[in-house]
This record gives sequence, C-alpha cells and structure tokens, in this order.
Amino acid sequence: MTSLTTRPTDDPPAAEYPASVDARLIDALRAQLPETGTVHRAVAPFTGTPLPAVSQSDAGAVAATAASARAAQERWARTPVTERAATVRRFARALIASNDVLCDLMQWETGKARVHAAIEVQGVISVAVYYGRHGAGHLRERRATTALPGVVGARVGYRPKGLVGVIAPWNYPLFLAVGDVIPALVAGNAVLSKADSQAPLTLLLARKLAVDAGIPADVWQVVAGPGRLIGPAVIDAVDYLCFTGSTATGRDIARRCADRLIGASLELGGKNAMIVRADADVAAAATGAVQACFSNAGQMCIGIERIFVHEAVYHRFVAALVERTAAMRLGSTYTYDVDMGSLTSQRQLDATTAHVEDAVAKGATVATGGRCRPDLGPLFHEPTVLTDVTPEMAVYAEETFGPVVSVYRVANDEEAVARANEGEYGLSASVWTRDLKRGSEIASRVVAGAVNVNDGYLSAIAALDAPMGGMRTSGVGRRHGREGIVRYTEPQTVTTQRVPTGYPVRFRSLLLGAMNLSTRVRLALPHRS
Repeated sequence: MTSLTTRPTDDPPAAEYPASVDARLIDALRAQLPETGTVHRAVAPFTGTPLPAVSQSDAGAVAATAASARAAQERWARTPVTERAATVRRFARALIASNDVLCDLMQWETGKARVHAAIEVQGVISVAVYYGRHGAGHLRERRATTALPGVVGARVGYRPKGLVGVIAPWNYPLFLAVGDVIPALVAGNAVLSKADSQAPLTLLLARKLAVDAGIPADVWQVVAGPGRLIGPAVIDAVDYLCFTGSTATGRDIARRCADRLIGASLELGGKNAMIVRADADVAAAATGAVQACFSNAGQMCIGIERIFVHEAVYHRFVAALVERTAAMRLGSTYTYDVDMGSLTSQRQLDATTAHVEDAVAKGATVATGGRCRPDLGPLFHEPTVLTDVTPEMAVYAEETFGPVVSVYRVANDEEAVARANEGEYGLSASVWTRDLKRGSEIASRVVAGAVNVNDGYLSAIAALDAPMGGMRTSGVGRRHGREGIVRYTEPQTVTTQRVPTGYPVRFRSLLLGAMNLSTRVRLALPHRS
C-alpha cells in the first residue's frame, strides 16, 4: 500500500488534510530532505488514500548528509553543555505550542487515536524537559580514586561519540524517534535520523521545531528511504546507532555494527506478560489491562499480549476485561471521543488476522472482538480477548503487535512467574496485587527490563530518571535516565601525577611500598555498600 516512483505525483486534495495541516506546511517539511528525484507515497491508514509524496534518499545522499552533520558536530560539541540543554528546553516549549498540529499529522500518518497521539507528544516533551534539566549533571566530570591518593589524581569526563544514527520506528514516530535524538544532542553529538517510510512528516515537523528553537540545522539532519536500501549506508556513516524495531532486524543491525566495531542500543520485540494475583483489585486490573493491551491499537513494543490470572479470580477478571474491551469506542476521528484507532499498515492487519484465525482454528475461544472492521476503515480490527490458547497456536509465543491479548488461568504465583518467563523475550511486564511487597518480590523474578506493579506499562516509561530497555532478545542498551545519555558518550580518564614519570630505579621500591600501604589502609576501612 505504498509506492516508490521517479515520476511527479500529485499531493492529496486539500479536503483530505487534517485541520491544522496544509500544503505550505508539507512543502516546508519536505524541503528538509535531500532531493534525489525519487519519491515515496505512504497510505493514510484511516482512509487508504495516498499521503503526500516524500523525497527518498539514496546511499550517496546519506553519505553527503552524514558528512555535513559530522563537519558541524565539533562546533556543537564545543558549545557548553548548559547552552545545549537550554536549547532543548526551548524545543520543549515549541513542542507544547505545536501540540495540535503534531497530533493531527501523527494521526494522519499512523491512524492512531487522538488520545494516543497526545500522550506521545507529551512523552517527548517530558524527555526534552528531563534532559534539558538533568543532562548537564549526568555528563558532569567526576573524580576517581587512584592507587596513590594525593600523589596521583584521576578524573573521568564524557566525550560525545561524534555522529549518532537514529533509525525511527513507524509506531511511535515522535516519542521513540525524537526521544532518542534529544539526549544525543545534549551530549554534544550530531544526529543523522532515518525517518520511517510510513511517518516521515511527523519526524520532519519535530526537526523543524528543534531548528527553530536553536538546534543548528546541520547538527540534526534527516534522510528518508526504505531501511533495506539505506539502512546499511546509515550504519556505515555513524559512530553509534540507536534502533527501535523488530528482533530480526535488530540482529542484522547488530551484526553490521559489530563489523564496524561501533556501539548500538537496540529496543526490539516483546511478548509482554501481566500477572494478576488472587488478591488483586480485579476491576482495576481489568481497566489497566485494556490500557496496556490496546493502546495504539496494540502496536506498542511494551504492550501486554499475555495475561496470567490466578484461578481464584479468573472468571471475574475475564468478565471484567471482556466488558471493558467490548465497550471501547473505535473510529477515525481527530477528536478525543475515540478509545482506539486503526492499525497502521496492511501488514499489521494481516498479522493480527492470521493470529486470531489460527488460534480459533486450533480451538481458542474469542471472548470478545475477533473481527476486522472495514465499515470503519480499511485497517481497523476489533480489540480482541482470547481464552483457551495453547502452545501450538502462533499467538501463544509470537509477537502479534496488534489489538489481541490471550488470557490464561494459573494455580499460583510460581506458575505465573514461570509462564511469564517463557519464550525468548524480556522487555516489559506487569503485576497486579494488593500486597506491594509481594508484588515487588514477584517483579524481581520476572525476566524483563521493566516491571510495573499495579500498572500496565506507563509508570516505567514515564519514570524518565530510570533506564528503559530489554533483556534477552528484546534488546541491548537503555534509554532514559543517566544511562540514556551516557550511552552517547565515550568515557575518558585523565590522570595527573605530582611526581613526574620516569621514576629512577631507586624510587621504584618506595613507590611500590606506598601503593601497598595505600591498599592495606583501604582494606582496613569500614565497608560502605
């Protein structure tokens, strides 16, 4: 449902543009991309009609754009970190002022509900505010203990990597794409972003707002094109890569980065689990499950796809979940009176449909939902709750990345934890209980980068001072917190010695004796954990 052509292509008629978007804005956004003569038109999920054509970068354009960004990086790195952080805070204010147009554009490109677009805008604003306030502190030079305190001093500083590549995902084209750019800029890097082919305009609007706020245009640059064609060129051009996407693609990217001996942070797939204990507030857990399973039409890396419910509350929980799921409002409006929007692509609709049909054919029960909704739009699918799911069904272990959740009965906490830890993934999880101490104990046993007690997913991703990322095949590296900005730096140790180097032979025994004494003193001191 996309096209790649070298022929001029007419843009959509004015009547198809969202309220706050017009042809002049689209032209201003497209002007930020290098011109190659090749354009791509994605499809609007709500209607199935073409979106504005966007210029596609080739390998040569990627290399030239990267060279321009790299040339500008040294000047940006010399800008005091407090000034870089202040620019990011101005960017946050620009995002706040542009909330409506960001939401309109994002909905047009991705088909998500207004509420989920607005949450995404607020999320990237929060990231900008966080690193605008705390980025300089995370990068502050620190002293380190040496073998000869008082004689040898050591300090650790954090130098920018240089040119950071960020490959943006289609499901969160603002929060995940721009949220990863912000700390890289504060750390003094230049950034080369590869916009996803489905939602390049959202990223380009954010970049325009950043430039208007004072980020140098040549320091943050954007290219567009299919990952299979220009992804390798991006990797070849950068000093560090940040990627969010599938585990299969992440493995390929990791191999390419390893060949170049550059670092990468990769947030990949998940088959995230929720545990509902016997003492849980069933009504609250069901409400939380709806939010965690069907936000962004289930197209969310940290969304819940498996729920393990204690047998004592299983029937009550399923009834409450079905009631809340069946009451969800679906639609393609640009207002807040819809709970769930469309899937973003035919590929995601096909994957969702295939999982449901396969499960039903093998004996699963559709408790609610289970159908496509062409009456609402070409890519709509009902939020779906499945029971009686068994291991031979694809939906049991494979990531659906759509509005489908499977509910399982378990006998106790041990079984719940064991089943939650099944499979290859380890991204996010959720535990519901009235006993917070017990909930935290269970959370510590779940193999996942983030576990939310009495929340589906939002608490961890909104805790910006805490790292977020995956275990096992759900990825490597972390975003947010100190880890989210230090990943874009190279720690550098500088030592200073009061006694010049090149010690005469007669002093070496004295030096070794002093080091030995220093070690003995440190061992004798009380231990502080």
